[in-house]
Order: sequence, then C-alpha cells, then structure tokens
Amino acid sequence: MATELPAQDGLPQTGDQPPAGYLDAASSAPLHPAARAALLAAMDLGFADPARRYHAARVSSQLLAAARESIASIIGVRPENVSFTTSGTSAVHLGVAGLALGRSRAGSRVLASAVEHSSVLHAAQALPGSPLETLPVDRLGRIELPALELALAAGDIAFAAIQSANHEVGTRQPIEAAAQMLEPTGVPLFVDAAQSVGHDTIPGGWSVLTASAHKWGGPAGVGILAVRNGVRWRSPSPEDPREYGRVPGFVPVPLVVAAAAALEAVERERAAESARLFALVDLIRERVPQLVPDAVVLGDPSDRLAHIVTFSCLYVDGESLLDELDRAGFAVSSGSSCVADSLVPSHVLAAMGALTEGNVRVSLPNGVKADDVDRFLTVLPDIVARVRAALGATDL
Repeated sequence: MATELPAQDGLPQTGDQPPAGYLDAASSAPLHPAARAALLAAMDLGFADPARRYHAARVSSQLLAAARESIASIIGVRPENVSFTTSGTSAVHLGVAGLALGRSRAGSRVLASAVEHSSVLHAAQALPGSPLETLPVDRLGRIELPALELALAAGDIAFAAIQSANHEVGTRQPIEAAAQMLEPTGVPLFVDAAQSVGHDTIPGGWSVLTASAHKWGGPAGVGILAVRNGVRWRSPSPEDPREYGRVPGFVPVPLVVAAAAALEAVERERAAESARLFALVDLIRERVPQLVPDAVVLGDPSDRLAHIVTFSCLYVDGESLLDELDRAGFAVSSGSSCVADSLVPSHVLAAMGALTEGNVRVSLPNGVKADDVDRFLTVLPDIVARVRAALGATDL
C-alpha cells in the first residue's frame, strides 16, 4: 500500500493570498502552501533513489507511488499511465515525439490547431518526415471542426493536437467532439492541458495528455506526461527503465510529492474558487470596454477557463503598457504568452484575426483579492491614456 503524502497539519488548505497585483498565474502560479509543506517534509523523507532496495529508498518509492496515484486519479487514468518529466515543455516534447514514433507506420501528417502553445507547434515542426498542418480557428479561438473533418478525410495522419483550452484567451476547445471524429479513424489525440489541470474539468477522449505543476501552484520542475493504455507511443529517448520507460533520468521525488499535494488542494477548492474567479473575470470583460475607448475583449465570454481574460487596445504598444502597469504594481502579460520574449506578436491572436499589438492578458491566481481587480480597473484607463499620449494617439 502506498504511503500517504506528508501531512500538512495546521496549514490552511485554501492557499495563502498571492502577492498583491500578481495577475499572471497562467505563466506561473504562486506556490500553494500545501505544496510548500509537502516539499519540506519530502525533502527529509524522499531524498533517496526510489529504484533502490534499502529502507530509505523504499520510503521514496512509496511517496512517489502515492503522488502518482493522486495525480492519476484527478486526471482520470491509472497510475501506470502517468510519468513525471522536468517541465511541461519536456512533457510536450516527449508526448509529441513519442506519438510520431509510435505511429510512424500508420501515418506521417500531424494536425494541430493554429492556436496551440508554441511548445507543441515547435515540437511538431521538428519531427523528421512529419509535415505539420495547422487547422483554422474561429474569432473566439476555437478550432473549426469542419476543417478537422476535411483534414482527416485525406488520411496518412500520425496524430492530431488540440489543447484543452487556450492559454491566451481562455476559450475551451471541443475536445470530446474532436475525439469522436477521430475515433473511427484510429488517429490519437494529443492534448496540452497545462492551463486546465487544477483549474477546470479535464475533458475525456484524449490519448496523450500533458500538464505542468507550476501552473496549478505546484513547484516548477515537474511536468506530467499521461499516455493511455493501447496508444501507440514509443519513447524517443535512449532506453531507461524509470517512469515506465517514458522519461529518462532521476525522478525528483520531493518536487513530485509537492506537485501532487498542491493539485489535491486546488481540486478541493476548485468549484468554489472557479466560480469566484469566473465572476471577477466577467467583471473585467464587462468593464474594460466601458472604461477604455477602442478596447476589445477576446475569447469566448462564457465557454472558457475561469481565470484568464485577454483584451486588446488600439493605439498602444505592449511594451509600454506592461511597463506602466508594472510601475503601478501589476504583473500581467502581453504579446505571445508562450515564447521567451513576451512581446513577440501573438500567433494565437493572429490566427483569431485579432489585433496582435497592445494586448493584455490577465490571469487570476487562486486566492486573488477582489480589491486587486478593482484597483486594476481603476488605474487601467489612465495608464492606457498616458501610453497613447506618449505615442501621439490623443485624438480618440
């Protein structure tokens, strides 16, 4: 029987308040107190190599097994379907490359929505002999299923990649509908669920799923690679017996234990906290066009993640807007949210036909104060006006 995760007696399960003005949880969420407590305990208990046979190693192995079982239960698979990587990006790279290898005799083409995270698109573009075909999305950022159906009809497909929900505008993707379209063809579905795990209900129908612990309040350095039974997936790495042969290298047991503790905690809070965050984002979606001339809110207004909203402002540049908001005490994103330089124009917004400059992504962390959102809405109009004035765009 697996050892239970380290206890967190006396610590609040709802999470500490995030830093004031921190509105960039989609990039990285503050460490949940449950993760902090579990990490400290596991550093003392789970330091040994879980593959060894002595007592300390068995303790590490039991902690790792308990964490794997916990995460697998939340995702909706068996523990042996879940492997741990060093990041969400590494999970994506392994997931994509493994599907291409496993399906090399079945097909070569790779289908992906045009709004996938860049880690997915770059991994697919790097596949030898597997041309990437991006599928269009509508103005809300949702994949157009008729285009998927047309692409499937041409055959020779290795796999399709559709994110669970968009990382920039929050729009949910029709994963289960897409899976139903794929099922008769035998084409597997790769789902990047980095923004959904810990924040939303995980859709069914996927074949391979990836996620990242620091998006839900776990520590950085833990990615999730889940591969369902029966999926043709083959490791692109040299042979290594660890992590069910999917991920080479030593498993950082304390980090994994902390990631599982955080996910358990946020899942317990999710229904109530998601409703609260959804209402706060609704407030932003309503008030920004009223307060800021020539501002447009993007993404689906209702079928979306609870914590993410992006809006675009005409006659401003993202760099100046970010700098001014930072001076006012707010951490937000602009430009492409999935590249090292966040001010690179967003391929997501371009695919939606939206303005790619002067956009702001607000993503609320669990526990954010409503006062932070009110203060953001209070300072935003003056900041946009100042940036426009500096650029000479005053006659609006």
